[in-house]
Amino acid sequence: MSHAPVTVVGIGADGWPGLAPGARDALRAAEVLVGGPRQLDLLPEDCTGERVPWPSPLRPAVPGLLAAHAGRRVCVLASGDPMFFGIGRTLVDVLGGAGLLRVLPHPSSVSYACARLGWSLEDTEVVSLVGRPLGALVAALHPGRRLLVLSAGAGTPAEVAALLAARGFGPSRLTLLEQLGGERERRAEGPAEGWPHPPGDALNVLAVECRAAGGTPRLPLTPGLPDEAFEHDGQLTKRHVRAVTLATLAPTPGELLWDVGGGSGSIGIEWMRAHRSCRAVAVERDPVRAGRIARNAEALGVPALRVVTGPAPAALAGLPTPDAVFVGGGLTAPGLLDACWQALPAGGRLVANTVTLESEALLTEWYRRHGGELTRLAVARAVPVGGFTGWRQAMPVTQWSAVKPTDPHTEGNSQS
Repeated sequence: MSHAPVTVVGIGADGWPGLAPGARDALRAAEVLVGGPRQLDLLPEDCTGERVPWPSPLRPAVPGLLAAHAGRRVCVLASGDPMFFGIGRTLVDVLGGAGLLRVLPHPSSVSYACARLGWSLEDTEVVSLVGRPLGALVAALHPGRRLLVLSAGAGTPAEVAALLAARGFGPSRLTLLEQLGGERERRAEGPAEGWPHPPGDALNVLAVECRAAGGTPRLPLTPGLPDEAFEHDGQLTKRHVRAVTLATLAPTPGELLWDVGGGSGSIGIEWMRAHRSCRAVAVERDPVRAGRIARNAEALGVPALRVVTGPAPAALAGLPTPDAVFVGGGLTAPGLLDACWQALPAGGRLVANTVTLESEALLTEWYRRHGGELTRLAVARAVPVGGFTGWRQAMPVTQWSAVKPTDPHTEGNSQS
């Protein structure tokens, strides 16, 4: 079904007086006005279009709502800049592109906040908690960083403060900015630990100057988090091997990983920490371990990690097409490697690790058939030996990695 162009108008806490003439004209001319109740209440009576509040949940309702008003002049109200964590992206997806969308932005709450704080916008990380789990904030916590948190409501500042204190960032300085740009703009400050302010206005942004308490573990952005960062029962790809494995998997923004035989979830978690748009599915047959993976993902700032409980390859059916697959367990399960290889598109990467001779023989056969790289990884640690120091060798890990070729006839011809 075709649609007439939809106009999206960004509006701030300053309401109608803060709108540019073009935005006011669009709202007066609209036959249908769509927005949240708070936004619709900001419009004067000479905006005579039919007022339609957004239903909840919002996103699934958008296609039907637009179809119901097809052919009419529709104007959608959005908070601030509609293309910055706003309804604009959803409308582009529904309409099939930007050609049927006219966007009239207003300064975003982030722009207002940086102006009030004297922070440079390009050096400030933005984390939205609107419709997202609180744990998503954890991945952005690093000493010295400045964050702006888009709140889900009046209770968000206290929830963020409690999370910071629990994660060792209690000394962080928080600045609460409410009703930015409006007549009721208000500011409150304080440390995360013992945050002294009760819930205020639902329309707020929280600024965070990250400061870590003494002894808070460092969680770097490079692959290879400390093993102690994960809850595990021994089924964990250890730090040094994990760093090599992530480098071989080579995540780039927006890509999807299958972490098959998830164990503690360390590979999928670090894949997602590489970039906030990276996605991962951890497949684990043991329900206890599956629950552990979910807890680790929450604790390390990637709560969107999807956990599928069930044996592979059966549990792989119906999963979205991966860009890369890591197999860390169950290699000898009949048909597992075949299923993973078939699921990959041309250019997709497969990496498999093992410590057993049986699985090593299987990987050697796949190396013979498909090429790629076969690598032996060995790590030794210095440990006390009586009054002296010696090396303790960990079990060596055999790793096979390959890129699925564009032309199936080239398989097995390249060893690079």
